[in-house]
Amino acid sequence: MLCLLALLSLMTPARAQQELVSDPEVYEKAFFQKQCKVAEFGADYISRIDINNDGLMDAVTNRGALTCDGHKSTTCNDDGCPYNFYVQVKEGGYLLIATATIYGYDFIQRFGNMVFVLKMHPRYCERTDSAPCEMTVRVRGTAFVTLSRK
Repeated sequence: MLCLLALLSLMTPARAQQELVSDPEVYEKAFFQKQCKVAEFGADYISRIDINNDGLMDAVTNRGALTCDGHKSTTCNDDGCPYNFYVQVKEGGYLLIATATIYGYDFIQRFGNMVFVLKMHPRYCERTDSAPCEMTVRVRGTAFVTLSRK
């Protein structure tokens, strides 16, 4: 039960009546360009990858690659930086399915499917050492499914 609560606190699910976003990159950059006098986005601000193995290109944004008014990664902390995970839907547009504060991730193939290995604070693996927790998750449709933790 504690593991489930930790995972739920890590990922914020999208709202049931959420509107589709035409393009996450344009949407998020417009938001920060309104918040900052000068918003700069690093090359790794957005990744376009098929995160749910449906053949459509999805998107992952990394706020750690944002510089707002000369301040790099103001939303990052000891837990990492906020990442937003969007899936593209066949009707057109993208749906935000999760936000996670993590150190980073690897996107690798396991048993024929692409999965994330999320690197995060050790407490998400119920540890007190300094080595990052590595949680392997697969995205099925619009939901994250945890495969393993170490």
